[in-house]
Amino acid sequence: MKTVIIVQARMTSTRLPEKVLKKVLDKPLLEYQIERLKRVKLIDEIVIATTNNSTDLPIIELCDRLSIPYFRGSEEDVLARYYGAAKEHQADVVVRVTSDCPLIDPQVIDKVIQFYINYEYDYVSNSLERSYPRGMDTEVFSFLALHQAFVEATAQPDREHVTPFIYMHPERYRLAQVVYSENESSHRWTVDTADDFELIKRIIEALYPEIPKFTLEDCLDLLRKYPDWSRINAHVEQKKYAV
Repeated sequence: MKTVIIVQARMTSTRLPEKVLKKVLDKPLLEYQIERLKRVKLIDEIVIATTNNSTDLPIIELCDRLSIPYFRGSEEDVLARYYGAAKEHQADVVVRVTSDCPLIDPQVIDKVIQFYINYEYDYVSNSLERSYPRGMDTEVFSFLALHQAFVEATAQPDREHVTPFIYMHPERYRLAQVVYSENESSHRWTVDTADDFELIKRIIEALYPEIPKFTLEDCLDLLRKYPDWSRINAHVEQKKYAV
């Protein structure tokens, strides 16, 4: 089986445009994420799934500089973009992460992939029932399930959010959830607003120079040391999935 991480990324985010290339310590957030994804052990390839828009050329340039494959597709039909990327790169298993999660822990991704492999599910995630901090979100699913969603899903939210068609049909797909040892779901380590970016910036600046391979636990320890940091973006509401 070929396992491929596909990362959706674009420059035209509504709440914080160009967020994926915002710099901390003179390095774009997407580069930090790619650096971390390269340490995932149970994958064969990383692909950045961006759009056909000319505004996303800086993402292409970053991929070229880092020698990371990319796929360009529809901005709005993200499901089609994922399917095209997975098909082009001959993925049997797709690992979905989003580019607004630059702190994502490679060990967490490996844990979700290993669970998928061990128990032969169609879809495994750590985000449907939240226990991990937001920003560690990982979904693993079969190419077959992705193909069926691509062919059959018609609702706009299903096309935009890629996987709802799969996890909203438990009667059809074998679903499973990976849960963290403690409930740390109150933490928000994803970048969607300026306040989100401020928190991520502080975490990277504090950890990366001394521990470039910092983990989820390192982040938790840091925020126990500086509990006021978590209040920087505590008011930010996550965009809801609209049925």
